[in-house]
Amino acid sequence: MESWFTISALLGAGMIFALRVSDMTLDTLRVLVMMRGRKKIAWVLGFFQALIFVIAIGSVLNNLDNPLNILGYAAGFATGIVVGITIEERLAIGHIQLSIISPRRGAALAERLRSEGYAITEISGRGKDGVVTMLSCSVLRKNVSKVQELVNEVDDSAFITAEDVRSVRRGFWRA
Repeated sequence: MESWFTISALLGAGMIFALRVSDMTLDTLRVLVMMRGRKKIAWVLGFFQALIFVIAIGSVLNNLDNPLNILGYAAGFATGIVVGITIEERLAIGHIQLSIISPRRGAALAERLRSEGYAITEISGRGKDGVVTMLSCSVLRKNVSKVQELVNEVDDSAFITAEDVRSVRRGFWRA
């Protein structure tokens, strides 16, 4: 047990942890960009992710006598996922399809969003408590909070849902 806590053993486990954080960060980003159809970026991320993975797993398998390596591997895996998600949230790549249901201020809300440069499609409908306006709007993911603020200013009772989308053909996409 004493040999587990030598400088060399701790550095080895730390290196495996860092490799695994890097590997899983790239893997998480790769999956997220792949789902958005970004083939070239997914390829590059996948290449480096696999390269780092081989080095990390090789280090663990060559030193199975040190349980710290296994712990570093597992902790790096979990940490890398969180780091990857955090980076992807900050990058906010892609578009989101917002559905905004307004029970009382749909027309005013549509006008406000249009005045800010967003393309809005208005749909009349009937909800649980009567007539509603549903607004459909595709926005850059980084602009979702801005749209949410605008909606809250005009109609704080509006219901908003969001879905990831990819452009298939034409339309207006605010860049």
